[in-house]
Amino acid sequence: MEKEQVLSLLEEKGIPYRLIEHPAAHTIEEMDLLGVENAQQIAKNLFLRDDKKRDYYLICLQKDKTADLKTLRQTLGCRPLSFASETDLQQYLALPKGAVTPFGALNDTTHKARLRFDRTLAGFTTVGVHPNDNTATVFLKLADLIKLLQGFGSDVELIDL
Repeated sequence: MEKEQVLSLLEEKGIPYRLIEHPAAHTIEEMDLLGVENAQQIAKNLFLRDDKKRDYYLICLQKDKTADLKTLRQTLGCRPLSFASETDLQQYLALPKGAVTPFGALNDTTHKARLRFDRTLAGFTTVGVHPNDNTATVFLKLADLIKLLQGFGSDVELIDL
């Protein structure tokens, strides 16, 4: 699903959102440099895999938090974690490097990626994520995003990070 399809899906489902177009941002640091309003509400997204390449996780956390993979492993109760390859990112989420977003799960027909959202994101009025294109950010309620992803069969949980 590409950006326009994601936006059409949000319209179709009656999910309110606000779209901000901007130059390509491949990292959260690049997003900060763009000066997007409500930048504190933009999520940092990580695509991880275990050491056996059996379990994949899309982790969404508050942009200022750091992800210690050893601590995250304990929280998730899984095998050792590392960043998934660009090949895995393309295969499962149909996304290029630098464009990781929970909306990528809409492309994951095998539901290989488990989505885990940092519980602190639920405290924001809206959360900002790319609509499968890193030249835009969509702000929407986290509850609406989770409900949409669960409706597509994704394994989604709120966790404490």
